[in-house]
Amino acid sequence: MKITNIQYKNTGFFSKTMEDYLNADEKIQSFYNRFPSLRNFEKQIEEKKASHFTSSQRQRLVKVLQEQYSDVKTSSLTQKNIESLAEENTFTITTGHQLNLFTGPLYFLYKIISAINMCEHLAMQYPNENFVPIYWMATEDHDFEEINYFNYKGKKVQWNSNQTGAVGRFSTEGLQEVFEVFSEHLGNSTNAKEIKNIFEKGYLQHNTLADATRYIANELFGDYGLVILDADSKTLKRQFTPYVEYELLNQLSYKEVSKTISEFGEHYNVQVNPREINLFYITEGMRERIVLENGVYKVLNTSISWTKDEILDHLHKQPECFSPNVIMRPLYQEVILPNLCYIGGGGELAYWLELKSYFDKVNIPFPILLLRNSAQILSEKQQKKLEKLGVSVEELFLKQNDLLAKKVLNNSNVKIDFSQQKDFLQKQFDDLRELATKTDESFVGAVNAQEQKQLKGLENLEKRWLRAEKRRQKDMVERITLLQNEILPNQSLEERQRNFSEFYLEYGSDFIQILKDNLHPLQLEFTILTL
Repeated sequence: MKITNIQYKNTGFFSKTMEDYLNADEKIQSFYNRFPSLRNFEKQIEEKKASHFTSSQRQRLVKVLQEQYSDVKTSSLTQKNIESLAEENTFTITTGHQLNLFTGPLYFLYKIISAINMCEHLAMQYPNENFVPIYWMATEDHDFEEINYFNYKGKKVQWNSNQTGAVGRFSTEGLQEVFEVFSEHLGNSTNAKEIKNIFEKGYLQHNTLADATRYIANELFGDYGLVILDADSKTLKRQFTPYVEYELLNQLSYKEVSKTISEFGEHYNVQVNPREINLFYITEGMRERIVLENGVYKVLNTSISWTKDEILDHLHKQPECFSPNVIMRPLYQEVILPNLCYIGGGGELAYWLELKSYFDKVNIPFPILLLRNSAQILSEKQQKKLEKLGVSVEELFLKQNDLLAKKVLNNSNVKIDFSQQKDFLQKQFDDLRELATKTDESFVGAVNAQEQKQLKGLENLEKRWLRAEKRRQKDMVERITLLQNEILPNQSLEERQRNFSEFYLEYGSDFIQILKDNLHPLQLEFTILTL
């Protein structure tokens, strides 16, 4: 096995926001609490302890988890982790993900492995504390079209359903047909049978998507002590009720996040914009926004409405009907968990960075934000092809046209480089501009236009020569193109395109152990694994 690490920015797939965050750039420091380092976790532990996360809160959390695991074959480590949450020296490291069909993109694994490994690192550093990895299932999400498929070897395996509302409550009806289609692709090897078994038991022996997802995640990660939480719970929602009430009455999240993004947006792309009320109303088959119009609270696309007193009464009687959106869900998480750190992808952390002032206002500690591990898996065969073609792992991430141009130039017998000519041309036009300003400034525009025309002519000559060289080196160009497309499907990171089953088919359960052994959460670099 060969392991190579490169900076995230050298992949070309990560935003300026994440590049600056990883570099702890001064422009972004005000938008987070503590940078992810072992030393800062000690301070985060102290802050969480001081926030008085109570014994009763812990007992409620443990009770809910024990109920949710009542029909799940639970490893001794997971059971121990659940029970330890009742103790005041236990803290969580949390990652979250949608309930994608059969886990969806490969990075689902990277998120959870990051959380598991982070807990193990912290346990060694702080032996007097307990650390529990949490997978927060996004059971209240209602974007079914985002989760109803996964890609397997370039084919889309899709589940069609007319159900609506919170996806965690969806019936698994209709997944028998999906299983039959997927099974045809897998074959009958030992690993294929294991994949089929996980899919079949997950989706065909559980009634809801939440239960099925819990089963699958537990099958993959239960031995590592992962605890899976479904926060669509009346008990947990009751604990969050004061924050929901304040949101309904004062629209605090809108005010605070709006202020933050006006500053954030000066340097970075704003990931999400707040609503006036950042809550949904949720019942069976429905999850719709709550809005306030002329003093009346309404549920969009329905006839449901309340006065202020009526909605508050309803909230206290049925808190499970109120669902936080993307702005308030992070606060819900930090209210009900003794959490230290949230692990997510670049897009997720970008919207968390909009929330710190909101957390400060409600006096809840803002967690450490950790970018999940990212990796590229290469086979030995692919690695040898790269070496034979003279393509380094860093060059692999160049835009395809740039990669081909670079390799064609390197492999050409004739070195064409018009840099000197361009420099000479620009010097001549600089002199002409100076002369024009001394004689008649009206000529400056004409000089500039002629300069652009001449430079464009040189660029066109370069492009024509490069096209000719590509034709002459057609075999190498085709081999590089095919190999890069194979490694980076759709010119994107494979972790966003491929499903874990492709690798599980080849390596079995060892694949997860390989990832766990070689991905390091605080390394903050992109990892290339050659297996």
